[in-house]
Amino acid sequence: MEKWKRSARLVDMVHQLLNEPYRLIPLTAFAKRYHAAKSSISEDLTIIQEVLHAEESGQLETMAGASGGVRYMPSMGMEETKTVLAQLCHKLTNPERILPGGFLFMSDLLGDPVLLHHLGRIWAKIFGTSQIDAIVTIETKGIPLAYAVAFHLRKPVVIVRYDTTVTEGSVVTVNTVSGSSGRMKQLSLARRSLPKGSRVLLIDDYMKAGGTVRGMIDLLREFEAEVVGVGVMVDSIVPEKLVDGYVSLTTVTEVDEKEKRINVEFGNLFDQGVYNNENHSDQ
Repeated sequence: MEKWKRSARLVDMVHQLLNEPYRLIPLTAFAKRYHAAKSSISEDLTIIQEVLHAEESGQLETMAGASGGVRYMPSMGMEETKTVLAQLCHKLTNPERILPGGFLFMSDLLGDPVLLHHLGRIWAKIFGTSQIDAIVTIETKGIPLAYAVAFHLRKPVVIVRYDTTVTEGSVVTVNTVSGSSGRMKQLSLARRSLPKGSRVLLIDDYMKAGGTVRGMIDLLREFEAEVVGVGVMVDSIVPEKLVDGYVSLTTVTEVDEKEKRINVEFGNLFDQGVYNNENHSDQ
């Protein structure tokens, strides 16, 4: 192909970078594709970085040396994050979501690809510097959330199961007690799913007391894994949590079955320090 016009080159570069986050692309690959000098490519990347910074959509990280290159690290600014979470809170307050026992129907939210894409970016902002090897979740509702963040962090998804199948091969199983119901449950993970010593991020859709997350942490100890973070889409206020140090995007403060009322507010994510240097207003 003949030499690309700069406008076309910029569009194509942005497309590649945004669609392959965390992939290191050598500058020589760009130069060869566009038949352009490395100096021109560097100037283009500077323009892209300025736009990403202005829009708070992430940043480009450049690595020098023969094996170096550039990679896109997705993010989301505080104001956009608040907009997304305000919309999520509004949807969660729909009284038709109330199920017997004070549970909430959330399957429609977990099937919304646009919402999942945004939530994945938020978690990429929070956990992007944690040197994660894998995203771990539990079947079934946590799976779409795990894949959303896995896309932005470019890491594999590992799924903890309640039941085992012959296709899983040898598994490790632990018993855990649900923090909300007090019932005993079994959690299993195939031995081949996760290398020993992995650094993992736990992602789940809903957490009350945290018994299931606590069980996953205990299970991962059998793999000598290090849990570097826990992210939940929704948590609720209970007298005592079984898990510390988790990041919640939203918090259900009240579910009144009789009055058909749900109160939801932002979770604790803004207390984690990752937004400290950004200007913001109160909720």
